[in-house]
Amino acid sequence: MKHNRQIDFRQKIALLSLAQELGNVSEACRMTGISRDTFYRYRKLMKDKGEEALQTSNHRKPNLKNRVPEAVERAVIEYALEFPEHGQAQASRELRKKDIVVSPSGVRSIWIRHDLERAFKRRIAMEAKALLETDMRSR
Repeated sequence: MKHNRQIDFRQKIALLSLAQELGNVSEACRMTGISRDTFYRYRKLMKDKGEEALQTSNHRKPNLKNRVPEAVERAVIEYALEFPEHGQAQASRELRKKDIVVSPSGVRSIWIRHDLERAFKRRIAMEAKALLETDMRSR
C-alpha cells in the first residue's frame, strides 16, 4: 500500500475516475494499491473543496516534543567541535559534568541533524571553524 504523501495529484484523480468507471470502489482500490479509507478521504475532499484540495501536501506539523532545548543542542555541537574524537557516550558523560543532560542517543541525533555523525566530519568542521575564526581575526 502506498503512503498518501507518495500519491500525486494525477493518481488521486485516476483512482476517483477508475472507481466511477468500474462502479466498484473495492476493485478500483485493489487495482491501484490504495486503501478504501484513503479513497473515501479523497472523495470527500473532492466533494467538499474541489480538485485543489487533492493537490495540497501533508499538513501535519512536525513532532518536536522529543527535541532537546536549543541551548543543549548548541552545547552538544560546541563539544563535538572541541573534542571531535570523542564518541557519543563520552560526549554525554562529559556534558553531564557541566550539568547538560543529554543521552548518548540524543547526542547522536543532534550530530546526525548537523552532519557530524562521524569523527572525521567533526574534525573537518572543527578545522573549518578554526579557519573561519582565524580569518575573522585577521580582518
